[in-house]
Amino acid sequence: MNRYAGPAPDASDRQVREARPPVSTVVRLILNFALLFVVAAINAGGASYYLTPAAERLRHPLRPLLKSSGTIGQALGIVALTLFLFLWLYPLRKKFRFLKFTGGVGRWLDFHITAGIFVPVIAAMHAGWRFTGLIGLGYGAMAIVALSGIVGRYLYTRIPRGRTGLELTREETVAERRQLVGEISAASGLAPAEIETLLAPAAVRTTRGLLGTLRQMLADDVARRDAVNLLLRRIEHQAPAGHAMDRATLRRVAKLARREMGLTQQVRMLDGIQRVFRFWHVAHRPMAIMALLAVLVHVGVAIAVGQTWFW
Repeated sequence: MNRYAGPAPDASDRQVREARPPVSTVVRLILNFALLFVVAAINAGGASYYLTPAAERLRHPLRPLLKSSGTIGQALGIVALTLFLFLWLYPLRKKFRFLKFTGGVGRWLDFHITAGIFVPVIAAMHAGWRFTGLIGLGYGAMAIVALSGIVGRYLYTRIPRGRTGLELTREETVAERRQLVGEISAASGLAPAEIETLLAPAAVRTTRGLLGTLRQMLADDVARRDAVNLLLRRIEHQAPAGHAMDRATLRRVAKLARREMGLTQQVRMLDGIQRVFRFWHVAHRPMAIMALLAVLVHVGVAIAVGQTWFW
């Protein structure tokens, strides 16, 4: 008896659940768009002030609101400081296991990246898009940290991880790849051997050094996109006339295929990626500490000289 025979409502329901984003993702997107809207609105409304030369801002009608110690300007500074301090909670979540009740590391990383992108923009608005003295040094360090964070996220996603976000061993990676090929085969009707042939990454020369590893990672990204497109064309070509696969299933197959081929490429590049990731940590942390010290000194001086409306 075929163990796959029988009605398929359960499988369909599972696919619908997999395709539907979790509530936490929807909430995060809403918060991101809300914050983006507020930032864009303030920049649009205050464009005349921000574009005015520093010497002429003293007489600008928006100065009481948008100057660094103004109502809106300082509120932006408080928001930027809060988000900046929040960034330092992520390393604590990674280090201490007893904090797992606060959420998974992957979810913390998503918020960490979002905050890291918004902090430099909001801090720049607080400074009136002018960077001089100590705040200029702190902002420069903050901008470097934000840019390096984007690179770090790229490297992080190139280390093989399971669906829980934990790193996979080579054996676990092989097992997950087999499972993914089976799911693609069940959804597309293609034989597992044909799928593995279509998604097999091209042989590459041994990579050496930091730049060689990064160059190969980018080449793998391009190769993965081309291979997945080839697989989708093969699926559409072999489908009987009038029975083309629906778009939702095609998207699911493409997602599984990218995951399967990504695991293969990541295992091949694992040692090199981990070396680059260690080098990234060495460069990222000192700049983050420098930015933190500059921000704390700036805040302390502002409070000490009375440049606040709340103190």
